[in-house]
Amino acid sequence: MNTISKNFKIALNLALSDFKKRFVGSYFGVIWMFIQPLATVLVYTLIFQVGFKSVPPVPGVSYVIWLIPGIIPWFYFQDSILQGTQVLYEYNYLVKKIVFNMELLPLVKLLSVFLSHICFVIIMFIVFIVAKVPITVKSLLVVYFSFALSVLSLGIIYFTSAINVFFKDMGQIVAIFMQFGMWMAPIMYDESLFLNKAPILTKLIKLNPIYYIVKGYRYSMIGDNFPDLLVLTIYYFIVTIIIFFIGYKIFNKLKIHFSDVL
Repeated sequence: MNTISKNFKIALNLALSDFKKRFVGSYFGVIWMFIQPLATVLVYTLIFQVGFKSVPPVPGVSYVIWLIPGIIPWFYFQDSILQGTQVLYEYNYLVKKIVFNMELLPLVKLLSVFLSHICFVIIMFIVFIVAKVPITVKSLLVVYFSFALSVLSLGIIYFTSAINVFFKDMGQIVAIFMQFGMWMAPIMYDESLFLNKAPILTKLIKLNPIYYIVKGYRYSMIGDNFPDLLVLTIYYFIVTIIIFFIGYKIFNKLKIHFSDVL
């Protein structure tokens, strides 16, 4: 238990340093962390709400209020995977230290991005309060869904960061996947869009683990309908545990070669 506690403290301290390091030398500092996501929300709001006149499936909720709880977890997932994939190169000086526990580095990057995620979640609550959208006890489920997403992200980071040491194209592959991945989950649209035209797509979308997270955030914040909650919870954690186990095993199998390659 002491070892676990000590390792977590080391990871947390490194994560805090990593979080601060991203804004060192920047004139606007932490403000830049919000500019791109806010611009993304604005663009999609203009396209779907103003352009396509999209109507959210939740009565009495505007498109932007519906969009925010769906896109915030995606920002967290995307940033953690993209940055986590490069973590062994970024901290190669620690990888080459025999006494350092390399399994902590993916956790360090995840915690660093999670600090940004906390800021976005706080902003989400502020936006909801300003928009006079009720905040209920159920909104606390966001904490659970954040944890669930963190476990999935960490498992993927273990895999991609380890492979990236030997196959540098992994970073590019992950970046391309993220571009497509945003459209593979019902973030800007609702899956019911395909219910009549292509029902098979609705079923395939639900197989995407991020579907569970997006629906979970919306279920927590705006009471979006989530009839398959129990079934999808079981499915999600089966998939997540498998991904985490595979990622962690591959990382541990390859880590003895990291210092030689980096």
